Amino acid sequence: MRVFRGYSRSVPAPVALAIGNFDGVHLGHAALIGRLTDVARQHGLTPAVLSFEPHPREFFKPASAPARLSTLREKLELLSDSGVTQAMICPFNQAFAALTAEQFVERVLVRALQVRHLVIGDDFRFGQGRVGDFALLQDAGKRHGFVVEAMGSVTVDGERVSSSGVRRALAVGDMELAARLLGRPYMIDGQVSHGQKLGRQLGFATANLRIKHNPLPMAGVFAVEVAGLADKPLPGVANLGIRPTVGGTRPLLEVHLFDFDRDIYGAHISVRFVHKLRDEQRFPNFDALKAQIAADAAAARAFFVSTQNG
Repeated sequence: MRVFRGYSRSVPAPVALAIGNFDGVHLGHAALIGRLTDVARQHGLTPAVLSFEPHPREFFKPASAPARLSTLREKLELLSDSGVTQAMICPFNQAFAALTAEQFVERVLVRALQVRHLVIGDDFRFGQGRVGDFALLQDAGKRHGFVVEAMGSVTVDGERVSSSGVRRALAVGDMELAARLLGRPYMIDGQVSHGQKLGRQLGFATANLRIKHNPLPMAGVFAVEVAGLADKPLPGVANLGIRPTVGGTRPLLEVHLFDFDRDIYGAHISVRFVHKLRDEQRFPNFDALKAQIAADAAAARAFFVSTQNG
């Protein structure tokens, strides 16, 4: 995927475009991207997305902004896997927020992106004061020569699929519902880094990933599958949180892989959270922590056995 930062220069060729934050790249986003790639193929256009960094709600109300489901890298990788070949990431700052709807159309969509076909969600709003809507885009399209279409909502079990819905599922530990809304298990990617080696001392060596999601969308102990180390995902158990028993203050993802003994420092892995076992908690001493880790590992193994047996 080719990534453009900002809209100061024009992309090399006209595009079919989808606009959104795409946090988590859930089934609603997948439907939007599916339509985008179909249109691009039909008309010989580049399938492109326009997104924003940071999320507008992080810019306007940082203290109450929702937890991110995906980092920018994770989002771009998921979009690329879906068939998008070009992305423009606009820095959401004071100058960008001050663009009127008409300026956004002329400077970003027409001049920078050379849009020919635009696909948006049915709730998309843009421009200063969020006055831009589908009707305004349709009028602009007639003047500037691009087609606009809006996608309806996607529902799962009667619920509209949204990033907020995924966050709610994760927050209460319903990993199965989160997976149905996402179309896959919720995942966090990262590079394995050196830690304090406490897991090894407790008899459960872990692969440690520093977490950029702040605040975390969830915390606790999970049965996980790890991709990126073998031909198929490897099962394990993971703790996502701040590790209160050892005085941790920064979010960390610690993954213990079952029946695995390889040096993987520096490897980039994807951790898929398939089932929540319990909330994160503080233990009175290392012996209690060690006993609970053993119980967690046994519970995760039992979960995988139960899923294999149907």
